[in-house]
Amino acid sequence: MIPAIYHCNIQIIGRSRGRSAVAAAAYRSGEKLTNNWDGLTHDYARKGGVIHSEIMLPSHAPPEFADRSTLWNAVEEIEKSCKAQLAREINIALPVELSREQQIELVREYCRDSFVSAGMCADFAVHDTGVGNPHAHIMLTMRPFREDRTWDDKQRKVYRLDENGQKIYDPVKRQYDCDSVPTTDWNEHSKAEDWRSAWADMTNKYLGQNGIQVRVDHRSYKRQGIEQIPTIHLGSAATQMERRGIRTEKGDTNRQIAADNKMIKELRARLSRLYAWSAEDDHGVDSEQDIRLDVVNRALTHSLSDSQYQKIKNIKNGWAIFEFIQEHQIQSLADLRQYIKDKNSEYYRIRSEIVGLERQIAPLNERIEMWERYQTYKPIRQKLKNLKPNKREKFSQEHRAELTLFESANNFFDELTASGEKINITSWRKEADRLTSEKNLLYKEMRAMQEEVKTMENFRKTVDQLEKELASEQDYGKETRKKGEIR
Repeated sequence: MIPAIYHCNIQIIGRSRGRSAVAAAAYRSGEKLTNNWDGLTHDYARKGGVIHSEIMLPSHAPPEFADRSTLWNAVEEIEKSCKAQLAREINIALPVELSREQQIELVREYCRDSFVSAGMCADFAVHDTGVGNPHAHIMLTMRPFREDRTWDDKQRKVYRLDENGQKIYDPVKRQYDCDSVPTTDWNEHSKAEDWRSAWADMTNKYLGQNGIQVRVDHRSYKRQGIEQIPTIHLGSAATQMERRGIRTEKGDTNRQIAADNKMIKELRARLSRLYAWSAEDDHGVDSEQDIRLDVVNRALTHSLSDSQYQKIKNIKNGWAIFEFIQEHQIQSLADLRQYIKDKNSEYYRIRSEIVGLERQIAPLNERIEMWERYQTYKPIRQKLKNLKPNKREKFSQEHRAELTLFESANNFFDELTASGEKINITSWRKEADRLTSEKNLLYKEMRAMQEEVKTMENFRKTVDQLEKELASEQDYGKETRKKGEIR
């Protein structure tokens, strides 16, 4: 099966981070909603790219919660704390291979089976701005309902009892000892894994039902059994030398392999973070507008308090971003999002080719190593054969290690020839060198990708900074309007 891009991000919408459930719902659904808790109106009625929005309720939820404003204002009202967790949000990438109707039904079935059946209200919206990144936002309530359709508590106090079943009083705290016990298991760490797994299973179900060969997998590559690029076998001599602090050629090879594995792992993590960031819609700026000048100007400018070193660094970053967007014709966040998606696919292609080459190189290296071992210890085996019988025992004891290594190599080639393969060390070395050259070129591509990722990360930082500036300008505008209204 062909692997496809999997994305399932889970986060909490809470007041402690200055967020509002009503504002989030308005943005996701592309509607105009007023938050009764703080009196602010959030108008996203002209927002493009909202293909479908829908609220799904459990059987014991108030039916009026089918209205988006009523639902999320009820959530805002029941939560009194300034640090309250208001909603859980799950962002998922939708398979481009499915039709629009299939994508919506996929999300609907996933919500029903994973969340609504457990007692949560699910408010989902499908977004697609036409740049090849269809996705869905799922907002979930975090409180269960009682049988009378009212909100239940998130957790309850359970009093500790003594051996007689009586509550234990703490004279220092001047209260009875108790524990806070969650009323649901929705916040357990294992749930995130369950929900991510369920999304992968549901997606693959729909792909299979529609005769599509691609598949997604929620597990990491390590958990999928995709091994790290293996190191080579050092051998006893090289191992002893390395232990004594003497560098060997094989040891240097293994150190390079370890460095390459680290580079690949870090690059994958950095690309994943960029991809997740680019998949988010709310960057404070229109993803379709031309933001090149805004981003470049932001990268070039800083406050006057910046040091000379920082100013020079800003200029270098700004110039690198300018060259990057010019070369790749990136004019908007939508273009950047597609570029990151393509780069993500390119990474996995290169990674797959490297693994494939390593799997071809490994048996060739084993044959070459066994040949070298055979040639190295063959004279000792020949000398033993030429000794008189009364001297062979002593010689065998003195050279037991070398003779054992020779026998292992000899048996290896006996099995190889028995399988019908010819021993051709020249051909093996030539093929190993050719494959290694191909692998090294791929690693060169990976290292070049590192520099591009660095530039994209700078791009991301400047976009985030631009978002903050725009938000600040909007807040200032609101304050100015309020003062004008008061006057």
